[in-house]
Amino acid sequence: MNLRQWLVCATLLLASGWAAAQNKVVYHFTDSATQGLAGLRNLRNHLDIEPSAQIIVVAHGQGVDFLMEGAKDKAGSAFAGPVSALKGRGVRFEVCEITLKARDLSKDQFLQEVDFTPSGVVRASKLQHEGYAYIKP
Repeated sequence: MNLRQWLVCATLLLASGWAAAQNKVVYHFTDSATQGLAGLRNLRNHLDIEPSAQIIVVAHGQGVDFLMEGAKDKAGSAFAGPVSALKGRGVRFEVCEITLKARDLSKDQFLQEVDFTPSGVVRASKLQHEGYAYIKP
């Protein structure tokens, strides 16, 4: 392989890595009352346009409430259906364990689609360092 071919290959590899990084997004929820419904719509719309996107939702503080069993929006519609549908499309939902301790909540109070992370803030930060775009709905 000559130098020119090597440079072309290296450029293509870098470009493909950059393109893959553009498909990684962390959505950060801190207030279910203002972000829950709108954020779920954003997630659905995001995947409708970019189905290959790798999306992780990180929730802490009051942002975990929409991921709890029986949680409903202001109109009385359950969040469980949209969360389950998005999980089926590959979205990961992660709840902060520090929030659980601070609010005296237990893991069994949350939807089965939810995973847990030791710290929501640390998780969101690490994902950004790994190339995830940051969105706060």
